[in-house]
Amino acid sequence: METISELSTLSALMAGITLSAAAGLRVFLPILALGLAARFGLLEVGEGFVWLTADPALMVVGIAALLEVGGYFIPLVDNLLDTLATPAALGGGTVIVAALLPEMQGWLQWGTAAVLGGGSAGIVQATTVLLRGLSTTSSGGLANPLLATSETGGSLIAILLALVIPVVVGVLVFLVLAWLLVRLIRLWRNRGHTTT
Repeated sequence: METISELSTLSALMAGITLSAAAGLRVFLPILALGLAARFGLLEVGEGFVWLTADPALMVVGIAALLEVGGYFIPLVDNLLDTLATPAALGGGTVIVAALLPEMQGWLQWGTAAVLGGGSAGIVQATTVLLRGLSTTSSGGLANPLLATSETGGSLIAILLALVIPVVVGVLVFLVLAWLLVRLIRLWRNRGHTTT
């Protein structure tokens, strides 16, 4: 019995990390997916997060997801959305992991959620902000709709995989996040050396 419980905790954690990484691409799509998955019994959320499955929450998050996806196709709005999406992605990733770890309580639940969920979303979001900036400067923003399409598609694929094979895809996402983090740190360090 303990092994089954440990496996379901690992599965929930890996699904949470993957959904959080997807929140770094599109904040509201993974939150909507979490609410729908919990509503239909595909994922279990803690008692404090049952509101995610309620009609009002699903409608608000669904509308926000549509506006967010559409907004990334409008020049200049996409860069503004990146600015707003960064703190929202951190918060969204944190809530996603916290919702999927109901057996943890208090600071342990939220600390784990902030590091794993917020961290996953933050790494992906930082990467997309950097890519959008490069796209804007190199193409004058003309390539940004293509980037927006790939980000939305990537978020949807990550969501689907998080629900179907959470442990396998969670391990892969974790490895990709580690690689991205190393690349971002190197870029930041190199940038610091060129400005001094």
